[in-house]
Amino acid sequence: MITYEYPFNERIRTLLRLEDLFEKTVYFAQCDGHLEHHTALVTLFEILEVAGRADLKMDLIQELERQRQTLLAYRNNPDISEEALSGALYEIEQSSAALLAMTGKMGQYLRDNDWLMGIKSRAAIPGGVCEFDLPSYHWWLHRDPEVRREALNGWTRPMTAMRDAAAIVLRLLRSSGRPKSYTATAAQFQLNLGGTAAQMVRVSVADEQPAIPEVSANKYFLNIRFTKPPRGEVKARNCEGDIAFDLTFCNL
Repeated sequence: MITYEYPFNERIRTLLRLEDLFEKTVYFAQCDGHLEHHTALVTLFEILEVAGRADLKMDLIQELERQRQTLLAYRNNPDISEEALSGALYEIEQSSAALLAMTGKMGQYLRDNDWLMGIKSRAAIPGGVCEFDLPSYHWWLHRDPEVRREALNGWTRPMTAMRDAAAIVLRLLRSSGRPKSYTATAAQFQLNLGGTAAQMVRVSVADEQPAIPEVSANKYFLNIRFTKPPRGEVKARNCEGDIAFDLTFCNL
C-alpha cells in the first residue's frame, strides 16, 4: 500500500515538512560522497527556515504535555500495559525537557556562522555554489568524508530535540485513527463529515493501482479525486472505473 497524508492545518503541515527534511538530512549525511553532503547541508538550511516559526517550540511543548496528561489517565488500567505506558510517558517527559532546555531562536547558532550563511545565500541562486563562487566551500567538500560528516552531525545535533518531539506527536497522531475501506465510484469520492474535527487524513492505495488521490476538505465535506500517474500529459487525467482505498482520520 502507498499511503498519502493530507494535513488539515498549518501546524501538522509544518511537522510533516520537518519530518521529511530531517529524514533526508540524516540519510545524505550518512553517505560518503561530497554531492550527498552538499544535499544534506542545503536540506539543513531548509530545516532552519521551517523551524524558524517562533511558536513552534511552544506548540510542541504544549502538545506533549497534553498527551502526557491523557496517558496519565490510563494509570492502573488493567487493559493497558503498565510497562508500555511508563515507556511512553518517559519518552514524552524526556522530549519535553530537551525542548525546554533549548534557549534562543531555533538554529541561531547556524545564523551566527557567517561561513554557513554565505553558503546558504549562494545556494538560493541556481548554480550559485560553484567552486569559483565559493572556493572555501569547494575546499570543504574535498575534505575526508568523516570530517564532513562530523561537521554535518554537529550542525544538526542541536535541533534533534525538535525532531524527536515532532516524531512523537506525529506517531501519536497516526496511531489515533483506524483505517476503513471505501470505493471511489468512477474515481470520485465524497464523504459528509458533519463538522467532525480531524487534523489529518491518510489515504492508502494498493501499490499496483495506478491512481493518485487528490484531496480537498473542510470540516463538512471530504472530496477525493483519483487521477492517473503522469505520462507526459500536460493536465492530470481522471482514472477510469472504481478505485478501492483505505481512509484513516487522525486527530490528537
